[in-house]
Amino acid sequence: MTPPELKRRSALFLDLDGTLLEIAATPRQVVVPPGLPALLAELHRLLEGALAIVTGRPLSELDELLRPFVSAAAGEHGASLRFDDGSREELPTGSVMPVEWRRELEAAAREWPGVLIEPKPYGLAVHYRLAPEHGDEVWRLVRRLVPSEHPGFRLVPAREAVEIGLRSTSKGHAVERLMARAPFRGRQPIFIGDDFTDEAGMEKARELGGIGLRVADVFGGDPANVRGWLATGARRLEKRSPPPPAAGATP
Repeated sequence: MTPPELKRRSALFLDLDGTLLEIAATPRQVVVPPGLPALLAELHRLLEGALAIVTGRPLSELDELLRPFVSAAAGEHGASLRFDDGSREELPTGSVMPVEWRRELEAAAREWPGVLIEPKPYGLAVHYRLAPEHGDEVWRLVRRLVPSEHPGFRLVPAREAVEIGLRSTSKGHAVERLMARAPFRGRQPIFIGDDFTDEAGMEKARELGGIGLRVADVFGGDPANVRGWLATGARRLEKRSPPPPAAGATP
């Protein structure tokens, strides 16, 4: 499958880790290519604001990584939403994961060298990329804490990691909420992601008449190819932009 051509009426929804950025050994070790924030800002301008980053990271981490670029975004798979006008939609504080789960996981991780706990405002992620031999133990513990029938939380598998997240949110929920408002409303959504957590976003984009693209299937599994496609799309959109009005012309 070849990636589609980016159009003026497209609405872009982009995952971060594994899609725009190469996966690193730990979440804090990711490297942001120097030109990425400027490229995203240019696309944001050309699409009249219809670009959102939809990530499992908290919004504070997203903004720190992509500074100075800021746009509409979804953090923690939709638990936190920021719209293009800067307004935000947050779940109530009562939705936060029980502190006892975090304490038990942190205690277990101290016995598993290389297993990392990544706290988040509503949940957390357990990374065992550096210690795959502990993967089975990690899963046994999180399944005990969060059984499949738990009403409020669910387990979300990721690349050599597992996240405890809210059952009521997903990247599909985030796409739906953003598409209901300007500047996304009425456009064709394109969702690009690389992991299990992105499937809901891809599915929702298709439901809304758009496209869902997996990095492995369309971009050879390489975020550099995603960034290259975005850069090509920006150049094409710039060429097709209407010329500025002549001096003295009446709008």
